[in-house]
Amino acid sequence: MNNSFIFWVERYFYNPNFFQKIVSFFLLPLSWLYCFFMWLNFKLQKPHDFDVDIISVGNLNVGGSGKTPLVTALASRYENVAVILRGFGRESLGLHVVSDGKKILEDVSVSGDEAMIYANKLPNAIVIVSEDRKEAIDKAKDMGAEIVFLDDAYSKHDIKKLDILIESNFINNYCLPSGPYRERLWKSKEVVLLREEFDFKRKTALKDRCDKMSLITAIARPSRLDKYLPDVVSKNYFADHYNFTKNEIEDILKRDKSDSALVTYKDYVKLEQFNLPLSLLDLEMEVDEKVFKYIEDYRAKKD
Repeated sequence: MNNSFIFWVERYFYNPNFFQKIVSFFLLPLSWLYCFFMWLNFKLQKPHDFDVDIISVGNLNVGGSGKTPLVTALASRYENVAVILRGFGRESLGLHVVSDGKKILEDVSVSGDEAMIYANKLPNAIVIVSEDRKEAIDKAKDMGAEIVFLDDAYSKHDIKKLDILIESNFINNYCLPSGPYRERLWKSKEVVLLREEFDFKRKTALKDRCDKMSLITAIARPSRLDKYLPDVVSKNYFADHYNFTKNEIEDILKRDKSDSALVTYKDYVKLEQFNLPLSLLDLEMEVDEKVFKYIEDYRAKKD
């Protein structure tokens, strides 16, 4: 998909100009219809109990919200843990065990970038990618998982789980296609809603810093990085989950006369294979203890 179109859509969802607001207004009937069908899907689903503790961590909007570092922070607290995700941007289909909790079994083209982050940052966790979350849960159980974290599975109403959502507030508050919301926070659905600075805080570390760095990143809404950035020669944005080529990175570094490419961990897992100079802007989460108490209360109630 063309990068310029993707960035146009991001602006349309999160910071619309006058023309985009008009487009959004005329698409409202479709948004209402979409939201109705999502509500109907929620009401008609009956949650299945997999006899294992399942925690879903996600957000209601399209695009990034920090769920990957949040899942990492939560899952790192537990033993016999599995992380399951769809694996957006991967070049594979079906179920793949990315890590068995002992070693990484697949490369990033099979796993996708986010799954590879989990495999690297949670070396003792089982990491599975699959379009079918139920199949993946069964696989994780067979492999000995006692607690399963689902990355972005609020809409999987047919799975019995604890839903944790990162609170999001945007100017454009409509459902798709008029706005960025994939679903609403349904009144009869129990969720734990987390607020930044109250329930978790982001912290960054800059590793292998150089004097001249070019920011190169393929994350959703890359302007989110601005408040964490050191001085950079240039900012180079690619579409979310973009698969870089070595020549693209080399051309940017040569053009800017930079010493290294400044990347996030999501970019790093795809770029490290090129053996180019990389500086890492690593994002982690500090999670308030009350969030772990929510999880422990849920686990105790299930028992």
